[in-house]
Parts: sequence; structure tokens; C-alpha cells
Amino acid sequence: MVAKGRGKRVTIGDVARAADASVTTVSRVLNEVTTVDAALAHRVRQAIADLGYRPSAAAQGLARGRSGTLGVLVPDLANPHFSDLVKAFSATVRDSGARVLVMDSDEDPDVERDLAEDLIRYADGLLLCAPRMPRADLAALASRGVPLLVANRRAPGLALHTVGVDFHQGVLAVCGHLAQLGHRRVVYLAGPEGSWANRERLRALAGAEAFGLHVTVLACGSTTDEGYAAAERALEAEGTALVAYNDFVALGLLSRLAELGVRVPEDISLTGFDEIDLARFSSPPLTTVAVPRSGLGRAAAVALVRLMDGNTDGDDALEDVDAEALPVELHVRGSTSAPS
Repeated sequence: MVAKGRGKRVTIGDVARAADASVTTVSRVLNEVTTVDAALAHRVRQAIADLGYRPSAAAQGLARGRSGTLGVLVPDLANPHFSDLVKAFSATVRDSGARVLVMDSDEDPDVERDLAEDLIRYADGLLLCAPRMPRADLAALASRGVPLLVANRRAPGLALHTVGVDFHQGVLAVCGHLAQLGHRRVVYLAGPEGSWANRERLRALAGAEAFGLHVTVLACGSTTDEGYAAAERALEAEGTALVAYNDFVALGLLSRLAELGVRVPEDISLTGFDEIDLARFSSPPLTTVAVPRSGLGRAAAVALVRLMDGNTDGDDALEDVDAEALPVELHVRGSTSAPS
């Protein structure tokens, strides 16, 4: 920090001289050590304010045994589900003075473990967003002793702290909506194989017979290009409604279906998942499930900070966060109708 009118960086030594105190005393005041004499501590704080001194975050972290950095690993930052989550997470932890270091695995489970290990070297705590890595790698990270929080993945039997979204309930809402319209044959365009969110969707669809639905599952992915490429296969499955893994897949399908002369929803209904901004502006607007991405980011921030502080007891314990999945909401628009 450069003081007004001084033209040079203010150092801790400058503060010590201005306060007529030792550098050690200034350091203790900066680190909120309570044994410093009250009058002396007041002089130090006044000198800090007068000089406009700002301590090095890295130096303070070393003094406290922390870096002041939280790590976040996501599968795909281009996906608004993750970028919005990270934005809300960062804004929430900023209030505690923490910085956020983000890495993107590009949907590659083979590199996730290495990236997570890199983050652990620099970060005081780690948030894994929808990790695709094998269970054994997840268990190894959990055993490292670094505060670890997992968003949108559960691994029964592992000692993991988790926060999540109720994907299962979202897909049940889609099934109920399609059944109410009169659909009986549904095609699901599945997401990434290692995705827990995809497994939750499949778990919900396994009970679709209760709605009178027969579901055909096709491998697809999570991108617009993958949805576009899967359109012909989806039509060959002869369903009256397509359920896409997410909105990106749905928009890719919508584009290719238009090229093929297939009308949505007159010839076939289409649903997405996630409620990205473009879902409202497609033609027709997309029926989709709105996911509380920002709410999940804020919940993850609060949970990870509590975990780092060792606060896992009482009414606000992480166990309570684990037990509750954040709710989702079905938004019905023009891409679904009764089958022709």
C-alpha cells in the first residue's frame, strides 16, 4: 500500500516508528493478539490508519498458519451452473477476508485428483464441485486432513461433508408434468458417466413407471454440441418427449430438430435442466428445472468456513447441511405440450 503523498510503500517498520513500538508489537496487534497493552495497541492502530498501511495477506497467513486462500475445483467453468456457484461462493467468503483459487478439470476425471492435490498445497480448505473422480480418489483426498467440502455428490460410507441440490425431485417433477400432458414414451439424453447429478436423474427415472412412463436412456453428455449430435438417435427411439440432461443439451437438440423439420412441441416435447438464461429466450422457450446455483454457492461457503473453524456441532452443524438438499422448481414453458 502506498501512503498518500509519500510516494513509497509503507512498511511495518514505518508503522512501528510512528507508534513508538517494536515491529513485534505491531505484528501482534495486526494478528489480534490480546496481550498487547491497550494504550499501545491504540497507538499502533492509529499509526496504521494515519499511514494507510495494509499488511501482506501472505505474511499474515504465514503468521496464523493459514494462506487465506480457499480452493475450488469445477468440471466446467463455461457451464453457468458452476460459474454462478463459484461467483456466489467467492462473494460470501470475501466477507471473511479469504481469497478464492479456482481450477477447471474440463470434465476429465483423470486430472481431477492431480488438480485437487495442487489446490490443497496452497489452500486452507477445498470445495469440490460435482467431482467426477473415482470413489477411491475421493476417499484419498478426504483422508488428507485438509477441510474438504463436496457439492453435488454423495458417497455413502465416506466421511465427507456435502451440500447439494435435489436433482431427484426435479426429475420427478418433469415426469409428473409429462405424464399429466399425456406422454407415455420418454427418451432421456444422459449426462456425463461420472456425474452424480446424472445418477440422481437416472434414479428418479427408474421410478417413472409410477407415472405411467416408459423411459429409454441414450448416452449423450452435457454440451450443446453433444445434444445437437444426438438428435437423430433420439428421434429413432420413437418417444413423444425428450428429457435432456441439462439446458445446453436441450438447446443443441432444439437446433438440430429445427434443421430436420421436427417441430417442438407439436411433433415432440422437450425439457431441459438448470434454467440457464438462454432457456427463456429459445424458440420455443424451454421447459426446464430451475436450480438454486447461487444459493448452493452461498451454502457451500458457509459450510466450508464452519468446517475450517471446527464448528460442526449444534443446530447449525454441517451434518444438518448434509441432510438437506436445496429445493428445485419446474418452470413450464412452450417446449412441452400434449402429444399429437
